[in-house]
Amino acid sequence: MRIDVIDHPESPKPAWPASTVLLLRDGSEGIEVLMIHRSSNTAFGGLWAFPGGRIEEEDIPEGTAPDPLPAARRAAVRETVEEVGLVLDETSLVWISHWLPPANAPVRFSTWFFAASAPEGLVAIDANEVHDHRWFRPAEALACRHAGEIELVTPTFVTLDHLSKRTTVAEVLEHAEPDLFVTRLSRDEHGARVCLYHGDAGYESGDAAVAGPRRRLVMTSENWSWQDTR
Repeated sequence: MRIDVIDHPESPKPAWPASTVLLLRDGSEGIEVLMIHRSSNTAFGGLWAFPGGRIEEEDIPEGTAPDPLPAARRAAVRETVEEVGLVLDETSLVWISHWLPPANAPVRFSTWFFAASAPEGLVAIDANEVHDHRWFRPAEALACRHAGEIELVTPTFVTLDHLSKRTTVAEVLEHAEPDLFVTRLSRDEHGARVCLYHGDAGYESGDAAVAGPRRRLVMTSENWSWQDTR
């Protein structure tokens, strides 16, 4: 891939460049986001996620390498058409974050997250890679995950948590400030799994028990909890 990809320098395997998009609309009870249930024959089979996928060579506009954003935008637009049948304007995509899994994760994607107002039209899912779809209120999706009704990966969970703090699509798009999430895994003093991010007191050392500001996802068998006390 002829673009620069954010990655852990110590990672034993490279992360594939990818992009995803939050398709948003204003519902009667607040923001709704389109989520898809991935089929078992995909890399994240069984999970609920946002439309998206790997950035392919065809997505790289001529003369833009090594800048990854144009390719990430094109990939998000292409994947949206392929997976849910909706057509987006590249210029409507607002970059909101970038996610990188731990260096030793078995499946690794360096992923650009975008947000956009959902275009008009009916959702037509790809019956091969996508099993189902649903418009979720962010808090509703988090509650479904807590109840064991759906499965989410950590970037999706944290993104939904952030999204649940906003009230309108315009507010999401107007106040978006791209954020980088480079994940470090640890365990806290109670033995819970923890994903640490820049700004957390334990991030540099990898020690989740270090006292200080928190910017982490705590994952127990009962619940997941996003903590940001900076």
